[in-house]
Amino acid sequence: MPAGVSWPQYLRMFSASMLAMFAGAQFVHQYYLPDLSIPETPPRPGELQTELLGYKVREEAAATLQQLAANQKVD
Repeated sequence: MPAGVSWPQYLRMFSASMLAMFAGAQFVHQYYLPDLSIPETPPRPGELQTELLGYKVREEAAATLQQLAANQKVD
């Protein structure tokens, strides 16, 4: 006998714990919803864009403003 209990009691406890585990997993997936933006297949090397686009736009805007300020000082 596993864990010192009878087989019927062991199987009842095992099935109850499996049912609770499946119900908990279902509840968590219903509540939090899985991230569907993750692709099924991983991207090939070079395809993954990890740049911070907002940061890049700010840097380009700052560089443009500096160029405009420099051009106005020359005139």
